[in-house]
Amino acid sequence: MKIVMISGSNREGASTTLLSAYVGQVLTEKGAEVTLVDLYKQPVPLYSPDPSVVEDENLVHMKQTVMEADGIVLATPEYHGAMSGVLKNALDHMDAQYVDGKVVLSMSSAGGAVGVSSLQQLQTVVRNLHGINCPEWISIGGAGRTFNEQGEPETLQIRERILRTVTYFLSMTETFRKSV
Repeated sequence: MKIVMISGSNREGASTTLLSAYVGQVLTEKGAEVTLVDLYKQPVPLYSPDPSVVEDENLVHMKQTVMEADGIVLATPEYHGAMSGVLKNALDHMDAQYVDGKVVLSMSSAGGAVGVSSLQQLQTVVRNLHGINCPEWISIGGAGRTFNEQGEPETLQIRERILRTVTYFLSMTETFRKSV
């Protein structure tokens, strides 16, 4: 099963990217083939509906990877109660053909307790792209955004939550992959 993860942070060493890397590791351990699109390392140009705009290498890679994926994981920091502009810009480059019928897991990392507003916004965008929102989501915040030297969340409760959510997401993705 192919899973694409898009990490929507624009900062080196961001907790969003650390969360994505850890979730990617869990997905891989469960047998998924994972591709991480790190928008900090692989930025995409600002979206423009102008058809004369040439797509760059990072954008082509991101779109192709999403098109070939069975499931999608979107990760964002929460800025002022919203998803990052970097992730929103990346999603603006896609239309329903990329996401239609695919299960999407939303994740956030917030400076406060949790990043629920950004998760709700991501789910709205996914619905408008005809994706299937995973009813489970992952949000880390405050002290829960710390990771050990092995790249694991330091909090057992967060590791357990991630494992439960990833297991549910993969099961849901497998179910919908068969029926589409």
